[in-house]
Amino acid sequence: ASIASTDMGLLLQDDVFVDFFNIFLNLPVFGQAPIYISGMGRWYLWPELPSHLDPSPAALLAWLEKHRLPHFCKSSLCLHLVLCQKLLAFIRSGEAAELLNWQSADQWLLEKCISGSHGMRHFRTFVRGTAGEELIDFWLITERLLGLDESDGSQRDQFLSLVHRLGATHLREGSSVVTLCATIAGSLPKARDIQSISSRREILSKMQEQALFMIQGYWLPKFFMHCKMGMEEEESCQPLLQEYQECLSQTYWQEPPGLSEPLPTMHIKRSQGVSGPYCSQKAKAEVWVLAKEGRDTQELKMASFRVKPEKQPGPAGSTAELCLDKDSLGSIPQQSEHLANPAFGGKGVTLPGRPQSSAELENFCKEKILSDLPPSASLSQLPSLKKPAKTLDFLPWALSAEACAGRPFRAFLQRQNHPMETHLLDLWHDLEEFLPVVLDSSRENSFFLRHLVGEKICKTYLEEDSIEKLPLETSTLMSLWNHLICGEFSPWIFSTQKEICEVLCDLYEEFLAEDDRIFLWFMAPGSDVPVPQVPDHAAGRREHFHLSQRMNQSLKLSQALHGTRSLEEVSSKHWQLLAARDLQGGGSIQAEMELLL
Repeated sequence: ASIASTDMGLLLQDDVFVDFFNIFLNLPVFGQAPIYISGMGRWYLWPELPSHLDPSPAALLAWLEKHRLPHFCKSSLCLHLVLCQKLLAFIRSGEAAELLNWQSADQWLLEKCISGSHGMRHFRTFVRGTAGEELIDFWLITERLLGLDESDGSQRDQFLSLVHRLGATHLREGSSVVTLCATIAGSLPKARDIQSISSRREILSKMQEQALFMIQGYWLPKFFMHCKMGMEEEESCQPLLQEYQECLSQTYWQEPPGLSEPLPTMHIKRSQGVSGPYCSQKAKAEVWVLAKEGRDTQELKMASFRVKPEKQPGPAGSTAELCLDKDSLGSIPQQSEHLANPAFGGKGVTLPGRPQSSAELENFCKEKILSDLPPSASLSQLPSLKKPAKTLDFLPWALSAEACAGRPFRAFLQRQNHPMETHLLDLWHDLEEFLPVVLDSSRENSFFLRHLVGEKICKTYLEEDSIEKLPLETSTLMSLWNHLICGEFSPWIFSTQKEICEVLCDLYEEFLAEDDRIFLWFMAPGSDVPVPQVPDHAAGRREHFHLSQRMNQSLKLSQALHGTRSLEEVSSKHWQLLAARDLQGGGSIQAEMELLL
C-alpha cells in the first residue's frame, strides 16, 4: 500500500525498487516493455515510438503510475521487494551491528549480496530445504493476506484461499512456524472463526513479526558467511572482496553517500529511423518467431524427456548443433523439463494414456518457453523472420508471465465483463500452480499443497454442474478431474490449457490493442493507433534476439520467486551474477544479459 501511494519519481530514486520494477516491466505479458537505467537516468522503450514523436518523461511516469504500478503491487515481485527492504533496513541498523558484531564493511558487503531480485533469489536458494524456507514462505503469504480486505467481495475468495493454504501448510501442527510461534499460535483456533477478523489479523501479524525476527537474526548471518566463502572461490568476485578487505582495514570507514551526488536528468532514448506504426502485438510476434525458430534448431530429445548439455556452435556458416541445458528453459511448467529434471523429483513421471498425440502436447508445452541462444551466434546464424507468428503461438508464454505480473489480463477481462473467460483464465493459472507442486516432491509442504490445490481445482471448476458451463471438451475435463482429485499429475493438464488458450486468444489481442491505445494516449496525446503494417525485418534481428533474451530472463527470475519454477542450486553462476550486478547500471536483468551474451 505504501508503494502504491508513493510518487513514481520518488520510487525510481531507490535502486532496489528499480531493479525489481525493471524485471516486472519486461515480463512478456505486456505490450510496452521499457527498461530504466537509473545511473544514466535513461529510459529505453520497446516497442519504440515513431521517430517524429518527442516523448515526455513526465508522461511516461504518469502512465507507469496508473497502468503498471497497481499491477506491480499485486505481484510476488513486490512482496519480495518489501521483504528485501526490511532485510536491508535491519542490515543497516545499529541493532544488527550490536547484535551480530558486524562492522560497517560487513553491512556493506551483505547489502551487496542480498540487494535486488538476484539477491533475494540467491537468499531463497540458500535456505531451500530448511526451516528458513518455510519462514520466508509464511512471511510472504501473510504479507499478501494482510494486505487484502476480506470484506471486499472481489478480494474475499483470494483471502480465504490464502487462509486455507496457511492452515494446510505453515499453521499445521509440527510446522516450523507453529513451533517457533507456539505461544502466539495457541490462539489460532478462535482466529479461524470467520467472525473474529481483528483477532485473526492480530495473531498472524505477530507471528509474521516473529518469523521475520528469526530470518534476520539467524538466517541472514548464515547467508553472510555462505556468501563470503563462496566469493573467495570465484575469481570474478575478487575485486569485490578486495574492496571489502580495504573497508575492514579502515577503522572509521563509511560507504560514500550516493545521495549527495546530483541525480541525472531523466530522459527517454529517442528512436532512430522508426517510421512505421506502433503495434506491440506485431513486435511481440517478431520476437517470438526469432526465439521459437532459434529454439527449434536445437536438439530436444522430447521422446526420452532428456535435455542434453549445451554445445557451442561452429564457425559462422557451418551447421551447428545447439542444445539446451536445463537452465535455459524460460518458463515452466514445460513438460519435458518437469518430467526429466531432477529438481522435480529426479525419477521422472510415468505418463498414463495420453489425451493427444505426443507431438501435439510437447509442441504446446514448448510454446511456454524461450530458448537462450548461444552468445557466439553471429547475425548470419540468427533465424530469419519469414513466417509471421500468430497470437496463439505465444499466448502460453504470455500467460505464464501473467501470473508473475499481478494478473493484468484478468483485470482487463473483468473490465470488459467477460466472467466466463475470467473463470477459464483462473483455471489456467491454478493448473500452472499445481504442476510444480505435484512434480517437485522436494518442495516444502509438497504433499499437503498438491492435495489442497488439486481439490480446489476440482471443487471450483470441475464439479458436474460447472463442467457443463465451460466451453471446453467435457471428456478432457472429466479426465482431468479423475487425476487432480487424488493430487496426481495428469497430461490432461496441458490439453486443458491448450483449449483455454484457443478461447482466450482473440481477447488477448484486444488486451494488447488497449494497452497500445492507452500508452499512445499518454505519450502522444491525440494520436490514433495506426493500422499495423509489416515492418522491415532485416534491421531488427539482432535487437529482437536481445529482447527475447531480456524478456526470457525476466520471466525465469520472476517465476523462481513466484514459485512456478524451481530454484537452481547455488553454483558459480550465482557468484558471477553478484560480481556483474550494478543496481544503477541495469541491475539484475543487465547482469543476466551480460553473463548470457
